[in-house]
Amino acid sequence: MIFNSNANLSPDTNFTATITTGVTDLAGNALANEYTWNFTTGSTVGSTRVAIDLGTAGNYVILAKTAVSTTGTTAITGDIGLSPAARTFITGFSDTLYSDGTYSTSNLVTGKIYAANMAVPTPTNLTTAVSDMELAYTDAAGRSLPDYTELGAGDVSGKTLAPGLYKWGTGLLITNAGVTISGSATDVWIFQIAGDLTLDSGAIVTLDGALPENIFWQVAGGTGVTLGTTAQFKGVALAQKGIVVNNGATVNGRLLAQTAVTLDANAVTAP
Repeated sequence: MIFNSNANLSPDTNFTATITTGVTDLAGNALANEYTWNFTTGSTVGSTRVAIDLGTAGNYVILAKTAVSTTGTTAITGDIGLSPAARTFITGFSDTLYSDGTYSTSNLVTGKIYAANMAVPTPTNLTTAVSDMELAYTDAAGRSLPDYTELGAGDVSGKTLAPGLYKWGTGLLITNAGVTISGSATDVWIFQIAGDLTLDSGAIVTLDGALPENIFWQVAGGTGVTLGTTAQFKGVALAQKGIVVNNGATVNGRLLAQTAVTLDANAVTAP
């Protein structure tokens, strides 16, 4: 049996199988002619992957445990949450506490700012959100049977990434050559990164049909996520440590960190 296919297989790939010689029917009679069947494999990546459930952590464009800080002219679209740290660890926003004490506002934020020491029900809501963030991280880290392992030896610069589960035992680098994430609006990408995620200055994550809410970057490294100056990041960052967004970098997605999120004149927009 001979299979004709491309070296780089995509989901729902069409195969041609040709029966050649030495084949008999159920009665033991040799087949007089070659027979050809065309069939399509079932999709094994992307669309069959289930997105990570963020729970109530998905209510925030930025969620952190120890601090959220900004310098420069930052523009946040979405809510910010911080717990168990207090409001004093939200710095650079010049925020104003609302009259009922449950949240604060800032000229830099189109949304609300929440911290653990604000009035009820904010502390309980944030405790739940942080727990949901940690559960989402554990879910992403625990997904098994990766479709791609050690792709690019930890450097995917210039590559186009199909839907699926990716796993690296190292850090992951995207240089200013950028990377393209290509698929449909229902496809899912989960990137399991044992080290740090680094986007060099000027690096662009380009979406070709993909939606940022379906792209999950699970980052276990001790430094966490670093976005270089003017980098353009898309997706949901689930960092076991911190996230640093350098001057002029932009985010279309969510920054969910188990330590601190540090900003510098950035635009961060919830998907």
